[in-house]
Amino acid sequence: MAISEYFIRYLQRRDTLSDVDLNRLRKVQTQRVSFGPGEVIVPEDRIARRSCMMLRGMSARAHQLVGRPTDRVITALHVPGDFVDLHGFVLAGLEHSVISVGPSEVEFIDHAEMTEITENFPHLTRLLWMATLIDAAIHRQWLVAAASLRSSAHLAHLICEIYTRLNAVGAASDYRFCMPLLQRELAEILGYSPIHVNRAVRDLRDRGALRWNGSDVQILDWAALVRLARFDPTYLDLEQLRR
Repeated sequence: MAISEYFIRYLQRRDTLSDVDLNRLRKVQTQRVSFGPGEVIVPEDRIARRSCMMLRGMSARAHQLVGRPTDRVITALHVPGDFVDLHGFVLAGLEHSVISVGPSEVEFIDHAEMTEITENFPHLTRLLWMATLIDAAIHRQWLVAAASLRSSAHLAHLICEIYTRLNAVGAASDYRFCMPLLQRELAEILGYSPIHVNRAVRDLRDRGALRWNGSDVQILDWAALVRLARFDPTYLDLEQLRR
């Protein structure tokens, strides 16, 4: 299979791709694999021979706490177009696993092909580097949000971010998207109890900011949600520049 158009859109939102770049990307061969809720997509502590990209659904970066096998911390969410473990291309192993959030589909790309690209296509190499830096910027912003926002505002920030990332690659529009996270998983991400997450969801509904039924989220008042969350998408680096 050829590489996902979502990743091409991810790059084109931020830079112009030449015909040479596009042709090389579209020649990348991938293996598509589907996963069920909670299944491990990428295990921790392994020497990688391939990296994977989200095609459908979501996945999460999960850290198991030492000595507490039933406890974990989620430190990232991945959406279509994201290179989930691109850093595994140059690291000896990963200190976390990647799990499927709801049903998902990913594309695996052999590192031999990644090596060929980085050796012969400098512009694409810089863009791959950019993708890892954006991933790091998102992680830093999560730390800032956790330290500065509470309850409803913290949840609002996550919703603003996920919608913006999905919209940037054409996977969501009209302020509506799929959020296949259970309240337990939201609690792991935000650092609250499921009860507090339930109250935060109810508060956003009561404010008239959104509707949330099952996994379907519809943002009714984007401006109000942005104000509450103090959301500034600069860290997502969505400006189209020559890199």
